[in-house]
Amino acid sequence: MENEQEPALRRADLDADPVRQFARWFDDAAAAVPVPEAMALATADADGAPSVRMVLMKGFDARGFVFHSHYTSRKGRELAANPRAALLFHWSPAGRQVRVEGSVERLPAQESDAYFATRPLGARIGAHASRQSELLSGREELELRVAEVERDVARSDLPRPDWWGGFRLVPDAWEFWQHRDSRLHDRFRYTRRGSAWLIERLSP
Repeated sequence: MENEQEPALRRADLDADPVRQFARWFDDAAAAVPVPEAMALATADADGAPSVRMVLMKGFDARGFVFHSHYTSRKGRELAANPRAALLFHWSPAGRQVRVEGSVERLPAQESDAYFATRPLGARIGAHASRQSELLSGREELELRVAEVERDVARSDLPRPDWWGGFRLVPDAWEFWQHRDSRLHDRFRYTRRGSAWLIERLSP
C-alpha cells in the first residue's frame, strides 16, 4: 500500500511537452537549491571512452540546453569527434533528477559573442588566459598569462577568443526521476515520436 507521505510522480502529473515539464521542475528547484543550473555533462571520445564534469546551463528552450566552454578543451575535442552527449540535473532537496540525451551543436558566433560580452571582466580574461585541459608547468605560468591579458585589456577591448564559445544540446530523450523512500522511485522517459513525445514509465 502506498505511503501517503512519500512524494509521488504519476503519469497524470506530467506535461506532454518535456520542456514545459522541465521548466516547472526548474522553477521548483530554483526556490530550494543555490545553483539549480549546475549540471553534469557527459561526453565520449571517438572510441567511446566517457568523461563527465559539472558545467552551468546558460539557458534552455524548445531548441535545447545551452552551455559555454573552450572548443579546445577535452569536452570540446570530444564533442567535435562525437557530437552526442548527456546531461544530468540533481536537485537533492526535492529528491529529483532530470536526465537529457541528444546531439550537440555549436552556437552561431553572434550568439557566443553576445553572451561573452555579458561576462564579468575576470571571466573574460580567464577565457583568454586559460588553455583549458592543457598541461601547466605550475600556477605561475597561468598567472603570467593572466597578467599578459590584463595588460592587453588596458590598451584595447577584449572580444571573445576564437577558441571559446557556446554549445547547444538538442534533446531526443528525457528522463524525469522522483525519489521514493521505498527506493521504488518513479521514473518517466520521453522519447521523440515525429512531432510529439512518447512518455513511458521505467522500472526503478
